[in-house]
Amino acid sequence: MKKFTVLLMLLVGAISYAQTTGSVVGKLTDKEYNDEPLAFANVLIKGTTTGTTSDFDGLYSLENLEAGNYTLVFSFVGYETQEIAVTVTAGKVTEVNVPMGASAASLSEVVITTTTKRESETALLLEQKKAVIIKESIGSERLSKIGVSDASAATEKISGVTKSEGSGDIYIRGLGDRYLSTTMNGLPIPSDDVNNKNINLNLFSTNIIENVGISKTYTTSSYADQSSGTVDISTKSYAKKELAIQLSSGYNTNVLGLNGFKTSIVSDDVTFGFHKKQYALVDLITRQGWEPVNTKNIGNYGLQLNGGTKFDLFGKEVKLFAAGSHSKSYEYRDGMFKSYRSNVLDNAFTDVEQYNTKTNSTGYIDLGLKLNDNHNLKLTSLSVNTSNDQVYEQGRNGEGYVFDQDPKEDGAFVRDQNFKQTTMLVNQLAGTHNITEKNQLTWAGGFNYVFAQEPNRIRNEANIFEEEGYVQYSHVGDFQQRKSSQKIEDYEYNAFINDAIEFGKLDEDDMSPFKLNIGANFRQKDRTFSSQFIGVRARGFQVPDVDSFSLTFTPDNFQNGLVLREGAPDRYDADINIMSGYANLDFGTNKRFSGNAGVRFERDEINVLWDVNNYVGRVGETTKEYTGLYPSVNLKYELNEKQFLRLASSLTQTLPEFKEIAPFEYVSPTGRITRGTPTLEKSDVFNMDLKYEFFPSNGELISATGFYKQIKNPINLAQSRGSSGVFEYQNTGDQAEVFGLELETRFDLIKNEDEESLLNFNANVTKMWFNQDLYENYQYKDVTETDLQGASDLILNGSLSYNSNTEREFNATLTGNYSSDKIFALGSPEDFDNSDVLYNDQIIEKGFVTLDLVVSKEITDKLQIKFVGRNLLNPEIEQTQLIRDIPTGIETNETVQSYKKGSLLSLSLKYTF
Repeated sequence: MKKFTVLLMLLVGAISYAQTTGSVVGKLTDKEYNDEPLAFANVLIKGTTTGTTSDFDGLYSLENLEAGNYTLVFSFVGYETQEIAVTVTAGKVTEVNVPMGASAASLSEVVITTTTKRESETALLLEQKKAVIIKESIGSERLSKIGVSDASAATEKISGVTKSEGSGDIYIRGLGDRYLSTTMNGLPIPSDDVNNKNINLNLFSTNIIENVGISKTYTTSSYADQSSGTVDISTKSYAKKELAIQLSSGYNTNVLGLNGFKTSIVSDDVTFGFHKKQYALVDLITRQGWEPVNTKNIGNYGLQLNGGTKFDLFGKEVKLFAAGSHSKSYEYRDGMFKSYRSNVLDNAFTDVEQYNTKTNSTGYIDLGLKLNDNHNLKLTSLSVNTSNDQVYEQGRNGEGYVFDQDPKEDGAFVRDQNFKQTTMLVNQLAGTHNITEKNQLTWAGGFNYVFAQEPNRIRNEANIFEEEGYVQYSHVGDFQQRKSSQKIEDYEYNAFINDAIEFGKLDEDDMSPFKLNIGANFRQKDRTFSSQFIGVRARGFQVPDVDSFSLTFTPDNFQNGLVLREGAPDRYDADINIMSGYANLDFGTNKRFSGNAGVRFERDEINVLWDVNNYVGRVGETTKEYTGLYPSVNLKYELNEKQFLRLASSLTQTLPEFKEIAPFEYVSPTGRITRGTPTLEKSDVFNMDLKYEFFPSNGELISATGFYKQIKNPINLAQSRGSSGVFEYQNTGDQAEVFGLELETRFDLIKNEDEESLLNFNANVTKMWFNQDLYENYQYKDVTETDLQGASDLILNGSLSYNSNTEREFNATLTGNYSSDKIFALGSPEDFDNSDVLYNDQIIEKGFVTLDLVVSKEITDKLQIKFVGRNLLNPEIEQTQLIRDIPTGIETNETVQSYKKGSLLSLSLKYTF
């Protein structure tokens, strides 16, 4: 009954991303004066009083038009009046470019194209120009040209956005995973990984992306847990009848030079990324091998299918868009890893190798139902299955070192085999209802499900005795030879309802000066997490080499000295419940001064119950309840038709995540341990933004933004005190401050005779200054304050694009990105009385440059070929740490981790039927 009630709530309540109206945009040019933009020309819908005029650039826009057929009348004093028939499609933008002259233009001169409203770069820029909030988007039109394959890569093309190579997290204005929120079509979507708050954006391939938008300022219709911004993935819907297929193949340059490629022994139980359990975990000790599999690498490949159609069902129009994809890729990294405790070397490996085999299978359906002109429904369903098979080895060369390890410190060897699979389902239902001409009700609801598992992780730690010619198992803490499993299961329900009421005296364009939005949100997420390990103590056992471990783990040896230990399962159960209501007012529509102001009331309750090893008492629980008001103000002033000033201010929060609270310890392949902190509390954030925008001409932009954030009770990943070397999530100080400046430009370097862009340059620069105080637990040497964890103080993004603008288009885009050094984890003292000597300094992730090249050519109207080169510079990715020589007091900057990812080269063919 409870589930039925919740489902009923989803159906009757919650913001619609379904659209019943479309738009017409375009450019008017003057044939009498070399096709210069024609300003102040009249554009009228025939038979109505609805119309507009073109601006200084000849641009015009007619918004919120009901779907249907119209006749547009274009007129200007002394010029031939023209009437052009146009079909407006719901949720789409129809672009009509018309040359005006003393005589009417021929039909061939009039350019009419219909695109998805939020795919076209021109339409998105126009949307940014008109929006009150500070928002930037990148549409599928541009994503295709620059060769972006997924949403994660798309975000890096937006100003102030970087991606951490160490964690894979997205950072907006220097603030990482915990300060962001991610939505799909305006509704929350879950994380696919216990280590992250937000979903891995790599899961969203471009064949289902309409656009990726980042809102850097807050409005009260959104959840308050978003201090640096919201990433919204708008998925595709039906645009036209089509069927397209794309095949791709490629190689990672690091893989090309290998004689063989390793996959885990677990991969024998995997088909197309789906793991099938053969035995219970305890039986796998003896019934399955312990060595990875040597396989012949056949290169990366991918297949994508997508298409759309529309049809009538019981007299109602139904629009369908569907897509599916499957890909497989191979990656190899080699490098080094070291760690220190209290400035003393803890372990060191000079030959770290990592083999990754990844698959991604996606299915997507978007179904739109038009009940009548005033009522529409939309159903969206996304299913994703990803897998990552990883073999990690260090110390094969015999030079590995682990402090205080038995039977010796030298010759240390570690192998970690792990297969991770994530299955995710996202289902969304939305509707929009025009109650009256001035009252629109929109709602949406969703059900999300995530199942993520590591069904059989295998870890071995040993020592190589080269002169003696054997390998012996190490036993610092015993049971270091182990197989383990882990799984996480999430159920989530969310909903949104919004009633928009327009009122006030109509202006000359029949627009109401005020719009009141009243709405509510609901979100409930439940998580079940469990982890189990089976360890083996193998003291004194020897094998010929590191590829012969399976010789040890036999039934006979368990009768002759091997000891099996089945550890008590670690688990935690958690849930979060959010109820909220809000009201905000849009004002000054179509005026020089406009804005949005409102307030949100939100109640958040987080419950975590755990039963884990390595925690005093094993069992514990915590409940965190937060209730507050979260106001926001977004103002826009139009200096003229090309220049705008924007001001935004808000209060938001950062809620702790389940994995940041639950004290479960997760060991990475390198041996780094990360755990949560039950005493962790939320952060409160004050935000302020001031932005100047200048739109010189169609498709061009120059902007500058200054921003400030004050974070009370900031949350950081930091090294803990003690010999374990654990990394913990902690409130490390009272307050942090962020000051920043963003500069962005888009302009055409070369145009053809029709004023179409041939060579375009996009660039953005973000400079930031950070400061946070530190509690005594994190003070050492003379350090009492520090930068913000995960934040780069300088971010550079740029691209140079060529488009032939011919019948058979040729495109080439060169894209570069740079982010400066950032703190991977804060440091801490080991001994307060000797904190100037016995401490662990912060770990720094070094900055680096990436360079991508995309070249595509339309061979025919239906066939396109594309070459993509990613990470062409293949930079060294490094983490460093200042280490103090205790006797001399001299500090040196030591590299503690480094590797190269390799360049990815691929070729694809796309055919549209």
